[in-house]
Amino acid sequence: MAKKKAFALRINEEMLKSIEKWAADEFRSTNGQIEWMLMQALKDAKREPKNKDE
Repeated sequence: MAKKKAFALRINEEMLKSIEKWAADEFRSTNGQIEWMLMQALKDAKREPKNKDE
């Protein structure tokens, strides 16, 4: 499993509320939802991280 790194994120309060609701609807944590959203954006842009095995 990839090593995780913590960092501070400043985000609009209304945007955070929307993400929290979406996360709850998908049975994810807010952090998990943001990670999923970022990975989807990376995949859509064909910029997803390479596996260390590759």
